[in-house]
Amino acid sequence: MTRKYEKLTRENMRKLKPGEYLTELGVVYKKQKNNDGVFSVNLRVDGTRIRRTVGKDSEGVTLSTVETYIEKVRTEARENRLNLPKGRKTHLRFREAAEKYLTNLELEGGKNIIRKKQQLKDYLVPFFKDKVVSEIASFDIERYKKHTTENGLSTTTVNRQLAVYTHMINKLIDWRLLDKIPCRVKKFKENGGRITYLTADQAEALLEEAKYDRNPFVYPFILIGLETAMRRTEILSIAIKDIDLERKMIYIPEAKTGSREQPITDHLVKFLKYYLKTVDQSQPWLFPSPAAKSGHLENIEKPFRRVVAAIGLDPKEVVRHTLRHTAITHLVQAGVDLPTVKRISGHKTLQMVERYSHQNGEHIRAALRKLEQRYSFTQTTKFARIK
Repeated sequence: MTRKYEKLTRENMRKLKPGEYLTELGVVYKKQKNNDGVFSVNLRVDGTRIRRTVGKDSEGVTLSTVETYIEKVRTEARENRLNLPKGRKTHLRFREAAEKYLTNLELEGGKNIIRKKQQLKDYLVPFFKDKVVSEIASFDIERYKKHTTENGLSTTTVNRQLAVYTHMINKLIDWRLLDKIPCRVKKFKENGGRITYLTADQAEALLEEAKYDRNPFVYPFILIGLETAMRRTEILSIAIKDIDLERKMIYIPEAKTGSREQPITDHLVKFLKYYLKTVDQSQPWLFPSPAAKSGHLENIEKPFRRVVAAIGLDPKEVVRHTLRHTAITHLVQAGVDLPTVKRISGHKTLQMVERYSHQNGEHIRAALRKLEQRYSFTQTTKFARIK
């Protein structure tokens, strides 16, 4: 679709001050307080008013992206997908629904797309396959929960997958691709119990075993996880260009809470200097996988479970996310203040980090010993009689 803009030019958009906006041919561009520009659409398609945010400059959204979205909306309108008549049964199948969900979410500038894509690809789509979405019943959801937990996934992990499913259903309804919620989704009850983490000796044993595993990626994956607290998808999607050994940082463009810089240890810097010499520099990824659509490795579960079992631990309890729990727990136990832990771990709030402060009381007892040493009266063994 070719459009000629007189107002919405790059020069005019750059000149906008925070709070100002330009609108032309149904496209709205507004400058936010942080100088980030937001594209949205406000137009009528087949008698229906469409008002929707498409995305931000910082997310790579351009006029071309908006034009593609508008064309997509008009195409769907022609196919009677935007405004389905009441009573008409939609035969949208799960696999197709997942593709539409991810495509539209990206156009809208949705969050955590990489994680949602992984959950759908690895778990939800392989289970529901081509089942008609409107025919999914509570029984199917319960079967999914049983299937995933029996295959070693924790109830917390399954709940995150069900959250993606629920979000997809709600967005399909928003986009009028689905009439109503097919069924009620009952998640597992979560408690604030102890978080599984590895002791220093167990972490060392896991690394030592990984050195001899037949999968060449499992050792660097485990080492990076233990020394950064990065999430699995963040590690596997590391681009070589985003590794800054001089500043001891790894840039994460699409972290769970937005883009951020990940600090790394001196030991990891030394390892990466050596490891990068073994990686094919003609491709962009630290964990390349030519067979994957993304170009990088997307799943390392089997070799990780193999290494865990080899040192006598239970692969159902020690999962890939355990590396993150381990790094954060040891930071807290080492006496690192919670705001600093939050900066390293990339958590959104301090409340999320506080969970780890209860994993071991030794660091708390050490803090109280320091308090005790500050007072001179604690040095005496005699106590005055209290009247």
